[in-house]
Amino acid sequence: MRARVQELVLDCGDPAALVRFWAELLGGDPVDRSADWSYVDPPGFVRLAFQRVPEGKTVKNRLHLDLEVPDPEAAADAAAPLGATRVGDLVTDAQGSFQVMRDPEGNEFCFVTG
Repeated sequence: MRARVQELVLDCGDPAALVRFWAELLGGDPVDRSADWSYVDPPGFVRLAFQRVPEGKTVKNRLHLDLEVPDPEAAADAAAPLGATRVGDLVTDAQGSFQVMRDPEGNEFCFVTG
């Protein structure tokens, strides 16, 4: 059996707000299916869905997105007014660079090159 990824679902407290952050970051139109479920179909990527859960985020994600950009520092600067925050400093090695970020609800993701 072979499965296909239909969507990635993130638990969150405010689906309508979080989908708008990710739609602004990746492109696509935010859709609010209900007060508890929103999604966006970013161009060239799988659907990202957001479901309301009662508990808040308390530990590091077990899965995160690496978003390829030409300049991680510039991407981090552009994402900050949308509600993203940097985690630590830019890391650069022989393979490229990455900047760890958090979305407005604390979910980690990275801007990467290389």
